[in-house]
Amino acid sequence: MADENDEYVYDEATGEWRPASEMTAESDQAVVRDASGNILADGDSVTLIKDLKVKGANQTLKQGTVIKSIRLTDNDQEIDCRYEGIKGLVLRTEFVRKR
Repeated sequence: MADENDEYVYDEATGEWRPASEMTAESDQAVVRDASGNILADGDSVTLIKDLKVKGANQTLKQGTVIKSIRLTDNDQEIDCRYEGIKGLVLRTEFVRKR
């Protein structure tokens, strides 16, 4: 909780003034964002914003395809996914939008 003596910092992501102690706690965690800037979390569903050819599967995932139950990785620009018939699917966050 913020006390009277806490400094405030402008959070550009939310557009709010927040206590500096909260901001430093959150900045320690990697924030994963989709192509629109929405924050992603484990278990979210995403929609593809572009047709993507899947290497090694001879398959193309079409724009608008819904991917459910994503998992975040150590890389803040990639997410692990499951999709019918494709094992070990990893997508770049620049090609997805949160549902």
